[in-house]
Amino acid sequence: MTALLESRPSVDEEGPASRVAGPPVARRVVDALVTTVGKVVAIVLLLGVWETAPRLGLVDDTFLPPFSTVLDAWWRLAADGQLLDNTGASLARSLSGFGLAVAVAVPLGLVIGWYKSVASLLGPLLEVFRNTAALALLPVFVLLLGIGETSKIAIVFYACTWPILLNTISAVRGVDPTLLRLARSVDLSGFRLFQKVILPAAVPTVFTGIRLAGAVSILVLVAAEMVGAKAGLGYLINASQFNFAIPQMYAGIITISAIGVVFNQLLVALERRFTSWRVPVGS
Repeated sequence: MTALLESRPSVDEEGPASRVAGPPVARRVVDALVTTVGKVVAIVLLLGVWETAPRLGLVDDTFLPPFSTVLDAWWRLAADGQLLDNTGASLARSLSGFGLAVAVAVPLGLVIGWYKSVASLLGPLLEVFRNTAALALLPVFVLLLGIGETSKIAIVFYACTWPILLNTISAVRGVDPTLLRLARSVDLSGFRLFQKVILPAAVPTVFTGIRLAGAVSILVLVAAEMVGAKAGLGYLINASQFNFAIPQMYAGIITISAIGVVFNQLLVALERRFTSWRVPVGS
């Protein structure tokens, strides 16, 4: 009997992995559900207030029509193709400028962050231009590049460059010195050091800049389209305001918000894909 009892694994020996893995997984699932429900409730409450406030006379429904009226206007814009055409024009400009900014700012940020001589050379220029608002330079871009697509893509590129560039520089300079010393102690070459140490450590902060730039790319473009464009969501909103088509104006605003949310979620998913090696907090 004693031998049998001694041969049975104890509770501690049976399932340490299940005790370690189980609660955190369950907690993450519960936290995700609570977060999702909270977001849904917040959105429903907002839409409920939007729907009821004009109908109860709390606000003038001429300037803030009920949400159902805006939704009907959105559906009519989508049905006759106006919404699709304007959304396509805005996305083409926004994604072009954003993509160019990522392609240029990330490598440049890595170089500036790693090489002090390059940082010293370009530092004064960065300080001047990063503090110059993109929309303040819109007239300059229009004068130099015209009122066509090039100027709009250029202003998006300029606005998106700075969040990505500055976060990339900060990411490289913030790499743990202990990791660098360990890498050098095993005689890693410069390229391997970048590949195995600098880039993995910098990716989360770089993606923070990319997500900020994603939001900026839409906001700046919409403002630019309001100034001089014949298509785009900014043009749709501006034209609706001038024609006093208020529901259509709000429909354009809702579309911009939805695009921003979807774009951000895509970037979050991409970030998780590139940082899958990270250990989740609390695990």
